[in-house]
Amino acid sequence: MMDRYLFEHLLTPDGWLSPGQVEVDGTGTIADVAAPPRTNGLEPIRGFAVPGMANLHSHAFQRAMAGLAEHRGAEADSFWTWRETMYRFVSLLTPDDLQAIAAQLYLEMLRSGYTAVCEFHYLHHSPDGEAYQNRAAMSEAILEAAGRCGIGLTHLPVLYAAGGFGGKSPSDGQRRFLNDVEGLFKIISALPGADPQCRAGLALHSLRAVPPNLLAEATDALSRLDDRAPIHIHIAEQRREVDDCLAWSGKRPVDWLIDNAEVDARWCLVHATHLSAEEVGRIARSNAIAGLCPTTEANLGDGFFPLRAFLDLDGRIGIGSDSHVSTSPVEELRWLEYGQRLVSGERNVAGSPGASTGRVLYEAALSGGAQATGRPIGSIRVGQRADLVVLDAEHPILAGAGPERALDAFVFSGNANPVRDVMVGGQWRLRDGRHDEQDEIEDDYRATVRRLAAKL
Repeated sequence: MMDRYLFEHLLTPDGWLSPGQVEVDGTGTIADVAAPPRTNGLEPIRGFAVPGMANLHSHAFQRAMAGLAEHRGAEADSFWTWRETMYRFVSLLTPDDLQAIAAQLYLEMLRSGYTAVCEFHYLHHSPDGEAYQNRAAMSEAILEAAGRCGIGLTHLPVLYAAGGFGGKSPSDGQRRFLNDVEGLFKIISALPGADPQCRAGLALHSLRAVPPNLLAEATDALSRLDDRAPIHIHIAEQRREVDDCLAWSGKRPVDWLIDNAEVDARWCLVHATHLSAEEVGRIARSNAIAGLCPTTEANLGDGFFPLRAFLDLDGRIGIGSDSHVSTSPVEELRWLEYGQRLVSGERNVAGSPGASTGRVLYEAALSGGAQATGRPIGSIRVGQRADLVVLDAEHPILAGAGPERALDAFVFSGNANPVRDVMVGGQWRLRDGRHDEQDEIEDDYRATVRRLAAKL
């Protein structure tokens, strides 16, 4: 059985088709893309149809703590003081709480134009640090939320075993995160293996939290299980992390990682903010993705990724919303470009001569995000999942914009949201901006955060 859709404007890898027709098979995979010689009786779907964006870095539970760490303390605030607030908040969460929070988050992602998410999931255990009877209880809450919303999911259970470089003992605040390799793979093995909407992989929390022997053990175990599964890691996010890594090993984090692991296109190096020129080149040559989260990196005071130097070396990027102070791909892309403009004093830093900067950014993030998910997404072409977003051409920010200006207007024109319809895996998840379960999801979230707020 095939479903056919005719779009007024359709963005393909070869450019815009106006109109463009997409055929989707019963599995949710694109079977054909064409500029039809005739409409065959189909009514064109008005607007600009573009590939759905992948959010390559998410900690779902942090959606409910956005705004909780915005009071300055007696000492200078930093990532490290924010982390203490996070530890206090996470001590309250149950699997049901996590499901309600993640469902709200994934609904917001869909409404903003994300159609897939990589969940960097390190909240494994009960508040006292003991494993639940069902070790995968927290992971199953994430899967339930993703299924409820219909977003594509790459689930990345996190290995977290130490409190700092050199095997430093973890703090009480980290006890819910801790796992050994055997325990982690019990969770990974419990995840569904044949669902085209869900992909399993591995996350290593960071070099400070994963000693070298466990890093090697975990990546070897994953390769035996699935040698194409994605591997994600936080790295070089903060200057203190770089300094601590140098003190521990004599090397900067990215240098140490590439010297000691087979970093390739399976890997996503999240943040990678503080790099030497040599490390910039090494990441680009490895074909790993630089996973950039500009709104969170700004919120935490991380710094600026060296974007132009990386792109000049054909480096690959994707975007994520991380702590979810924003759940908009537009804001991530805009912050990414504007941060570079502030540093360089130039405009259109990510662009190329004569090209649309909005489209360059959007398509770079599509490609890198798809690679980071390990799923066939990121473009509207045969063999890919039918994940696409329709931007309302009648929305004020797109009024008067033809196809060649549509993505510039989307990324750089105000804060209103022109996303009207969203398809994931061949299923319409949003029509006219609404999700079938929107009211129930929002009610569950409100009840959950009110109850949590009373405990803080």
